[in-house]
Amino acid sequence: MDWQKHAERLADEVDRPGSAWGDAVAATPRHMLVPRWYERDQAAGGRVIRDGAADPETWLAAAYSDTTLVTRVGALHADHAEPGTVVTSGMSTSSSTEPGLVIGMYRYAELTDGCRTLVTTGTGYGTALACHRLGANLVTSVDVDPYLVDSATDRLASIGHRPKTAVCDLTQGPLPGEYDRIVSTVSVPTIPPAWLKALRPGGRLVTTITGTGLILYADKTPDGGARGRTAYEPASFMAPRQGEDYEETVPGSVWEEAENGDGETSVSRHFLVFVPETWNIRSMLQLHTPGIEHRHRWHPDRSHTVWMTHPDGSWARAHAIAPKEVPVVHQGGPRRLWDPLEQILDRLNWMGELPVYGAQVTITPDGETTLARGNWTATL
Repeated sequence: MDWQKHAERLADEVDRPGSAWGDAVAATPRHMLVPRWYERDQAAGGRVIRDGAADPETWLAAAYSDTTLVTRVGALHADHAEPGTVVTSGMSTSSSTEPGLVIGMYRYAELTDGCRTLVTTGTGYGTALACHRLGANLVTSVDVDPYLVDSATDRLASIGHRPKTAVCDLTQGPLPGEYDRIVSTVSVPTIPPAWLKALRPGGRLVTTITGTGLILYADKTPDGGARGRTAYEPASFMAPRQGEDYEETVPGSVWEEAENGDGETSVSRHFLVFVPETWNIRSMLQLHTPGIEHRHRWHPDRSHTVWMTHPDGSWARAHAIAPKEVPVVHQGGPRRLWDPLEQILDRLNWMGELPVYGAQVTITPDGETTLARGNWTATL
């Protein structure tokens, strides 16, 4: 299969010609690491499992595009189901991250010759890029899922890379070694102390914060903590999981109350916002009230409803009768979820920006992480 020209085209798309990372993309057969994947199909009513070997042209087009390829939904990996299987529900639980974003994370890590580096596994594509750049002897790749580790280890070996691999819960540790760099393409709610213990003096960690659009990078300090910043560009990755699938966090009874309850009623000061579609607002709200889940629906009459729920039983529902009408808001439960969103929107309208990007980051040796910019601070 003539994949090289496709990989070279992808390399030109995601990085400048002749760069070390562009060379890594051009030399890596991504299709061999993603033989099956999920693809959204509106006609089928869900996500359909595609088999690359059955349709080589589609395989090459998908593998060498700068897009994320989902390989696992719920507990079902694409490798373990018949091609053409339609999955109508469930969250993505593993993927091959878009190449440009992987390279971006590695650039924030400032990987240089001789850096002993820990990365997350997934399909093994990011691991392959790191192996090409650094040499497999300097790369350790870990994942919480034994199948992902085993399959990636075999597929990496088939393309000539033999890094150290291990099954490991990255959020808990201990990590299998000491490193100059830790790069996680799994988000974390706060920095695990195990990372700080595994980093060598002056080493750097790069990750994203769960539920936000924040890339965080920080260098280990002599006291065992770390200092750094949040990047100005947004990104997000899947949240960590300990089991086969993500556990339900908000009971169905809370969603039912959010759908039908009256609660306290008010009129918003702002047009309706669906938080997950706004990087900066999403990040600010998650830092203020972690754990909110969101849903929305456009109705045939062009009215729009959004719902917010929380594991503690709090909920909010906002409905706008037209795109340029302010919504009526209903809230219930132990705390008000819409109120901090209103305050964030007030700040955005007044200041023109939110302080989450470019914030200074301070991490204590036990992992307590504080973001600060100007007079604003937030602790994860």
